[in-house]
Amino acid sequence: MLQEASLVGLLKVLLYIALFYYGFKILSRIFAPLLLKYVMKKAESKFGTGFNPQQQAKPKKEGEITIDKMPEKKNSNNSVGEYVDYEEVE
Repeated sequence: MLQEASLVGLLKVLLYIALFYYGFKILSRIFAPLLLKYVMKKAESKFGTGFNPQQQAKPKKEGEITIDKMPEKKNSNNSVGEYVDYEEVE
């Protein structure tokens, strides 16, 4: 059975869309600050424990040397090309 579109059906759909939009807008103004506080608290606790170098650093003995990263070896090639002398032409 086919249903035909009617003006009453269209008005109902537009009313539902408007109610959903304004309801979401009002609820977001109420719950957005609470959600942001929760997210900030989680981020603060994560950053506070994750990047504290005093907690991660192991106590070192006096005179102990540690190497975190080996330097990369750079190969220098002095014979890159030949030198060409030039003159400016005016």
